Amino acid sequence: MRIRDVLEAFPGLDKDTFKEGYYKFTRNRFSVIGLSLVLIVIFLAIFAPFIAPYPQHASSYVNFKQTNKPPSWQHFCGTDLVGRDVFSRIIFAYRYSLVLALTVLALVVPPGVLLGLLAGYYHGTWVDYTIMRITDVFLAVPPLILALAVTSVLGPSMTNAMMAVSLMWWPWYVRLVYGLVSSLRNETYVHSAQVIGASRFHILWREILPNCVSSVFTKMSLDVGWVIMVGAALSFVGLGAQSPTPDLGSMISDGAAFLPDSWWMSMFPSIGVLIAVLGFNLLGDGLRDLFALEEL
Repeated sequence: MRIRDVLEAFPGLDKDTFKEGYYKFTRNRFSVIGLSLVLIVIFLAIFAPFIAPYPQHASSYVNFKQTNKPPSWQHFCGTDLVGRDVFSRIIFAYRYSLVLALTVLALVVPPGVLLGLLAGYYHGTWVDYTIMRITDVFLAVPPLILALAVTSVLGPSMTNAMMAVSLMWWPWYVRLVYGLVSSLRNETYVHSAQVIGASRFHILWREILPNCVSSVFTKMSLDVGWVIMVGAALSFVGLGAQSPTPDLGSMISDGAAFLPDSWWMSMFPSIGVLIAVLGFNLLGDGLRDLFALEEL
């Protein structure tokens, strides 16, 4: 991608700022490490059927002759209780984790940004009070508890897990955009647009929103890791993806009952969660430098 394309996507950036941020990003070892981990996870998820040594083990496969085998050259991460290759299932689990994260963000970012824009622009009016008080109600409930309650009512499944996580995530984007817009609405260029007779729609979508995009994008990169972790937590307690679907949380839960003897069944999926969450968090920190943002 050319620098010009990036600058067009993020109007709040100029060429010098982008170059400075890019220099900081590449000079930060942790940011580069995070980007590398994210690319590895995405690559494994996309090409899982071709990379996994035993792709058939991602479905209803049983081989009792290979049950509970420790790590070896044949099975890098050992096998589980029904003889499935743990390494192959971790690779396929990345696919489901990324689908969960992308689906949740696709569901929560548009309404969260829209509500935050309206509440911030109409600061001090009934629109502001109505939107923000509803947001405060959701923020007052512990997110994981709310997700557990929703999945308990709707039943354990990947779809219900997505709905549960989406229900608890949108208020954070409302709060983020609300704070940004409340400040930006007093900027000179906004007042200038109002003076020349620009419509409210134009001011919101052409003047204010472009200056919030980079902040929202940075938070999205950070949230991918958190969504993956929350999804794994739901699966760990049996309210997420169900067997035989390969899921990191359920794999950790299945192996936890056999610790410490069969340590590989839970340790390697745990490392898989660590790699994904750490990668996206480090990448998000690097994007703050890339877009010349202060810490949110």
